[in-house]
Amino acid sequence: MPAAAQPHGPPSSTRLSDRCQPSLRAEVGARPGRPLPLGVHECPDGFNFALFSRHAERVELLIFADAAQAEPSWIFELDPVRHRTGDVWHVAVAGIGRGQAYAYRVSGPWLPQEGHRFDGTALLLDPYALAVTAAPDPEAVKPPAGRRSLLIDRRFDWEETSRPRTPWSETVIYETHVRGLTIHPSADCRHPGSFLGVIDKIPYFCALGITAVELMPVQEFNKRSPPSRDPVSGRALRNYWGYDPISLFAPASAYAADTAPGSQVDEFKTMVRALHRAGLEVILDVVFNHTAEGNQNGPLFNFRGLDNVIYYMLEDDKRFYKNFSGCGNTVNCNHPIVRDYIIDCLRYWATDMQIDGFRFDLAAILGRDEEGRLAANAPLLERIAEDPILRDVKLIAEAWDAGGAYQLGHFSGRRWAEWNGRFRDDVRRFWRGDPGMTGALAWRLCGSADLYQHDGKEPINSINFVTCHDGFTLNDVVSYERKHNEANGEGNRDGADANFSANYGVEGASADAAVDRIRLRQIKNMLATLLLARGVPMLLGGDEFRRTQLGNNNAYCQDNEVSWYDWRLADRNAELMRFVRGLIAFRRRNPVLRADAFYTAEDLEWFGPAGRAPDWNGPTRALGCLIRPRLPAGMAAIQNGALCLLFNADEQAAEFRLPAASGWRVAIDTGKAPPADIVAAGEERQPRDPGSYRLLPRSLAVLSAG
Repeated sequence: MPAAAQPHGPPSSTRLSDRCQPSLRAEVGARPGRPLPLGVHECPDGFNFALFSRHAERVELLIFADAAQAEPSWIFELDPVRHRTGDVWHVAVAGIGRGQAYAYRVSGPWLPQEGHRFDGTALLLDPYALAVTAAPDPEAVKPPAGRRSLLIDRRFDWEETSRPRTPWSETVIYETHVRGLTIHPSADCRHPGSFLGVIDKIPYFCALGITAVELMPVQEFNKRSPPSRDPVSGRALRNYWGYDPISLFAPASAYAADTAPGSQVDEFKTMVRALHRAGLEVILDVVFNHTAEGNQNGPLFNFRGLDNVIYYMLEDDKRFYKNFSGCGNTVNCNHPIVRDYIIDCLRYWATDMQIDGFRFDLAAILGRDEEGRLAANAPLLERIAEDPILRDVKLIAEAWDAGGAYQLGHFSGRRWAEWNGRFRDDVRRFWRGDPGMTGALAWRLCGSADLYQHDGKEPINSINFVTCHDGFTLNDVVSYERKHNEANGEGNRDGADANFSANYGVEGASADAAVDRIRLRQIKNMLATLLLARGVPMLLGGDEFRRTQLGNNNAYCQDNEVSWYDWRLADRNAELMRFVRGLIAFRRRNPVLRADAFYTAEDLEWFGPAGRAPDWNGPTRALGCLIRPRLPAGMAAIQNGALCLLFNADEQAAEFRLPAASGWRVAIDTGKAPPADIVAAGEERQPRDPGSYRLLPRSLAVLSAG
């Protein structure tokens, strides 16, 4: 046991074979209970507790009559003869109720050289806890490891709402952060920064046209994980993004409007119910690749103190952790016990919480075996894909990790969609004006067949995005040539260096109207490319009104106006907002753009400005495409005409010779002033010359025939 871990004088333990203290005997009692299911489950007279620990020698259950109570009211030492079945310790406690808190103390060998880090004095959270008490303020002296698990009421009235079950081909995702979405005063929200606050933005989501809200991590996380401080104020920085989980079944208490213990569960369900009622799906960004316990010097919350050698991948020198996550440790995802845990967790969110899909952070780790090697047929990935409870939820992989695995286009099985990082990079580079990018742009527009078709996948396996939480916002992609992360306190060393961005003459905000016109047009170009491409489009929240992070491309620790949504920008950029709504509506009217099959040679005709074959790999920065209206069987056409897509990333205008067709009409032209940049159905106008079209520098146009 570490020298610093000393008892602090808690009440003495009571073996379950003995009676409780006389004053409590009539109220609280215990019996052996059941080993399954793991976690806590309500029974007629109390709760059944079941905890896995293979190498523990002693387990104590601590019950707190009040969640805010400093010391436990009852402590039960579990008898390994009567209260252990295999590796599961269990007990049923009568006379306790919802709203009360509990924790474990688990004793065993302190042998770091063998991977064991038991600390019998530490209070541990239940890995299956459905809620935990709120963390102390990050500035407080008391460490967050003193948090407790909560006994909650799992009942909830869903009011007959059901999942929207939106097909992949009709899905448009909006990635956002629960707190950042509504915490700014400009959000004009009744419950700012909370699950309930998201409800206030439902009319906005519906007007925009998105079909799914993807929430950055909402599982309970450690706010104190950034080790750095603000270089100006000296204050400790907070973990804002939430990619540092401590309790994977529990929604974050920080996102509850009501401070009463356990409110976060009902409020989360209330949010999901409201989103479903509006026809919007909910996708959660989940983090199973690492935990907030960090490396060998990190804090203790649960897994390390329950069975370190089971839950984590360890180096040959078992004092240290394999670090494929870049966050200090790596969860041992393909150990059978851990696989079961992750499946149980996903099932809970999909059933009790009614979640429609999951985006798996650093999902390549989920395919590593217990030695850290990438497995050809990873058991966990196959189990998730084939699990009968999870068969109708959306699965999205971030198909890489910090250990060098990059599985884009090769991720396990057809059930898995993937964040397409190549789409982001190629679209940015094309519109920045990099030479030789016309071929790459064509692949991305076609659903990235070069990445997915060889494995029998389809365009809907590609989650297309130009920006996401990790990196520049779209406004910053066209405003900064380099990252500006000084406020993160890491000397601007953190965050990606390859951003494929440009500032068009001025680094950062500019009062030059000409510079701003170029930036706005480039934003429209990239958003239009995103919505015109086959695959599943994902918007980063706030890009539609030019949200900025002031050049910070790694704002994980910026819980302030750097990250918060300033809704005043929506009014200032109403022109862009109208354009984005029009793009989503145009995609909806033209199902040929979102079909779930790849284009064939009969569907497409590519051409350069002169009408001849494109210059795929040369310096030309202009490209045209004719899309014929043939659709896969069973997919009815809403708009029957062909489409002509024209792209010009050059600094000079391009004169395109149009393909032969009857009555070309202009639907989109980012080079035109509003409202001609995008028009509603039926308002398209013929070009001046029916045989050619002049496209301004750095602009995009879409013409429809018929």
